[in-house]
Amino acid sequence: MAVYTDVSDDELRAFVAAYDLGEVLSFKGIAEGVENSNFFLRTSRGPFILTLYEKRVREEDLPFFLGLMEHLAARGLICPVPVRARSGEALGTLAGRPAVIVTFLEGLAVRRPSASHCRAVGAGMARLHAAGRDFAMQRPNALSLAGWAPLFARAEAEADRVAPGLAGRTRAELDALATLWPSGLPAGIIHADLFTDNVFFIGTELSGLIDFYFACTDALAYDLAICLNAWCFEPDGSFNLTKGAALIAGYESVRPLEPEEARALPILARGSALRFMLTRLVDWLNVPPGALVRPKDPLEYDRKLAFHRRVESATEYGWRK
Repeated sequence: MAVYTDVSDDELRAFVAAYDLGEVLSFKGIAEGVENSNFFLRTSRGPFILTLYEKRVREEDLPFFLGLMEHLAARGLICPVPVRARSGEALGTLAGRPAVIVTFLEGLAVRRPSASHCRAVGAGMARLHAAGRDFAMQRPNALSLAGWAPLFARAEAEADRVAPGLAGRTRAELDALATLWPSGLPAGIIHADLFTDNVFFIGTELSGLIDFYFACTDALAYDLAICLNAWCFEPDGSFNLTKGAALIAGYESVRPLEPEEARALPILARGSALRFMLTRLVDWLNVPPGALVRPKDPLEYDRKLAFHRRVESATEYGWRK
């Protein structure tokens, strides 16, 4: 499971004692996720999630993430809310790591989303964008165009060990996107990691969005492109046009795309596929010692990239003019 830092019973009880959460009843690591150590915490006051932030999350970014969750929740978006200690602080230290307790959301992540799920997540993402409009803080996207070449440099020498020709394909894609990448699109707060395991449902009703630790300020349509990659491909690698149309229609039911955003969508989809291929590639080649976590296959996104390179118009994703 994705737990990198062990927490002893004594450390946990001392940490929780700083909050008005009552007695610790149970504590268990959560298998999902690859960035942080997450635990299900149940106290006499109810269920919570405890997160220890590992080295890949910069401590100076944490006020942005925690403040954003509080801001979005105050505007009606269903998402985890940081629990503040009696001192008034949301962020503490546990087992040598920055740590936070957040509220628990009911619901399940879906492994095989339907078109109804896709429509719901599109609308939910647009509501997130709307709720974030007046958030005062900003955070540049470190995993956008400027960050891809340095990321690839960490894996280029061994990329062909993962798949023949992967290094050359990736280098060519980096060069192409450096020329094609759009600028001046409507921008604001985006989630930037709204995969199926970060969205909860009760039936087909969206019950919450979680894991805001890649959230940043970037093109709003880039978030939509990430979701096209994460939600609309089938296990055999084919793109499901019905799901794509539902995702985009759900988004546009709250916030219609500007014409320039629709024109840019194929390039944004290529860029988001490259971004996740690169982070998966680095993880595949550098599993942290002692981490009981299975790295995700980077070649899934290499195949998605091949699809996006053939796309000429947003209508091929299901957008209707």
